[in-house]
Amino acid sequence: MKISIITVAFNAAQTIADTLESVAAQMHADVEHIVVDGASTDGTLAVIKHHGQRVSRLVSEPDHGIYDAMNKGLRLATGDVIGFLNADDVYADSSVLARVSANMEMEGLDALFGDAEFVSADRPDRPLRRYRSERFRPGRIAWGWMPAHPTLFLRRELYERFGLFRTDYRIAGDFELVARMFHGDTLKYRHVPEVLVRMRTGGISTGGWRNTLLLNREVLRACRENGIPTSLPRILSKYPAKLLEFIRQ
Repeated sequence: MKISIITVAFNAAQTIADTLESVAAQMHADVEHIVVDGASTDGTLAVIKHHGQRVSRLVSEPDHGIYDAMNKGLRLATGDVIGFLNADDVYADSSVLARVSANMEMEGLDALFGDAEFVSADRPDRPLRRYRSERFRPGRIAWGWMPAHPTLFLRRELYERFGLFRTDYRIAGDFELVARMFHGDTLKYRHVPEVLVRMRTGGISTGGWRNTLLLNREVLRACRENGIPTSLPRILSKYPAKLLEFIRQ
């Protein structure tokens, strides 16, 4: 099974080497790594060229936001399964993609996802919180739940059937895609109860209260546009459970 991993980057010179090395270290034999850079100005391209010996395709040009960049990667991907790894994230160990491939192939899955561990931006060895994707199921989309996106692996044919990311979303385009694909509960999927990805804090979805406000507005909009009845209080009700992720960690 061929797996395509897409990394989108913009001015990520400080972190992208770890991401590239994490993908290169994967023991799975058939990995296609696509890097889409948004015309960075901080030396990101030089880092990619130095550490990207296993990068299959590199695109560096201006884009219209993160979801436009992700769509560029999707159009280039040729794998049976596609995953995304952000330019400041790493896989938990070198066998993650091999386990993903084995599980998806053996069980004939459309989708597989696991947990993500948030780590300190300046101390990647320090875990802060565990995003437990086990809480997600299609019936909970109305409450704003989704799997941790970097741990979500989807068959390429799903993008052909349901379409790509919507670029009119600024921060919740991944949630909208999950709502579009999983609403109706027709996909065969499984959650694996282990950390697949370690994510540095400070990304767009963890960037302060303004981003949180925008995120929840867009989650509400995504539900409504996909025919999922919900309300803002219902979506906000997930936050006490999210606080427990810090305590349990």
